[in-house]
Order: sequence, then structure tokens, then C-alpha cells
Amino acid sequence: MTTAPVALEIAVTSPSGAVVARDAGADRVELCVGLELGGLTPSQALVETVHETGIPAHALVRCRPGGFVHTDDEVALMEREVRSVLRSGAAGVVVGALRPDHTLDEDALRRFVDAARSVSAVAEVTLHRAVDHAADPVAAAGTLASLGFTRVLTSGAAPSARAGVDVIRRMVEAAGPVQVMAGAGVRPADVPTLVGAGVAAVHLSAKRRSEETAHGGVPMGGSDDGGAHFVTDAAVVAAARRAIDG
Repeated sequence: MTTAPVALEIAVTSPSGAVVARDAGADRVELCVGLELGGLTPSQALVETVHETGIPAHALVRCRPGGFVHTDDEVALMEREVRSVLRSGAAGVVVGALRPDHTLDEDALRRFVDAARSVSAVAEVTLHRAVDHAADPVAAAGTLASLGFTRVLTSGAAPSARAGVDVIRRMVEAAGPVQVMAGAGVRPADVPTLVGAGVAAVHLSAKRRSEETAHGGVPMGGSDDGGAHFVTDAAVVAAARRAIDG
């Protein structure tokens, strides 16, 4: 029996970031905007442009920042966003929803999965780090196969995947055919430990500050202090690739 190679996923917010990730050895990207807010749904044009780079892109579908308990209107909106990003060329979607008691909102999750598969029978569906806010992430991982998920992104309910590696290992055991992808605060030096826990993929943003984009002066909103934004660092992606292949 052969073991599938561990995949490298890089979170990006732009076509240029997707190209950097592709050329430095990533297998796929998670595409979003507002990474500093935890990530939000990318636009149709952004998904289309990243699709043209040739690297498989999994689009985050999250209609607002904040927690993961969503209203019916928000769930309906995200259903539409799921269909929109897949029709625009995304290879998969990244979704999540919780109930107020911090269990998985299985009704909402089924709607997201059904929306994805209505566009493409082979669309991959990832549960995002809402699972790390679940009352029991290990038990939650065990339900995902019945809901139709491809994989789950998790830090093991810890501030970083390295710190949550013991829980991640238990999630791998519970998830069955569902892939477990470790992410949050991952550095290339952490990769061997995470691979040793049995994960199918590692996820990192591999970002650095782009000082030339700082504008200073008058802030443009609550999260904009006029400072630089982040771009994808090819050296970090390449180091992660080497750590996986090493």
C-alpha cells in the first residue's frame, strides 16, 4: 500500500501570490481577500484571474468577519457564493458554520456541499478552522465524511498547528477518509512534526510585508493603519516544499 504525498497549500490573496506559490512548489492555493480579517470570499474576477495561472485554487467562502454562527440570510448568500466561485474556475471551496452551542451546523454545511456538487461533481469541499472553535473538534472531524467533505483545515484547536499537534493526530484517526490539513502559524521548521502526525497536507500563508505599498497618513478604515500589506514570500514556500519532500 502506498501513501499519498503530503500536499502543500498556500493562502494567497492575489494572482501574483498564486504565481509565486505555484513557481515555488505549492500544490494548490486557498484564495481569499481580507486575510488580516481571517479571510473573506474573493470576487469573481479574482477567482477567474487566479484560475488562469494554472494552479488549483480553493476559494474561501465566508461572507463576513467574526464568528461562525450564521443567519439564514448569510447561509443563503454563501450558497450563492459557493456556486459563483466554482463557476468562475475554483477547484474547490472552503466553508464552515457552527451552531450557537459550538457544534457543527450540519444543515448549513450540507447546503454548502450540495451547492458545490450541483456545479461540479468533483468539486473539493474543505471545512475551515471553524472546527477549531467547535466544542469537540475530534468528534466534529468524525462527522465530516457523512456530510460529503473532502478535507478539514485545523490547528488542533490551538493558537498554532504545532501547539495543537496532539489533537491533530486524534483528528486524523477520527476523520477516516476525510483529509486532515494542518494550518495556523505554520513555519517550514514545523512541517516534519505535522507530517509525522499523519496529516494529508500543510497550509501556510508564507507571507511577508510589502513595505513599498504603505501609504501612511489618513487611515482608510478600522483595520487600515496606513502600513504595508502582506505578499507571498517565495523563499518560505520553497522552504516548506523542501521540508515536505525532505
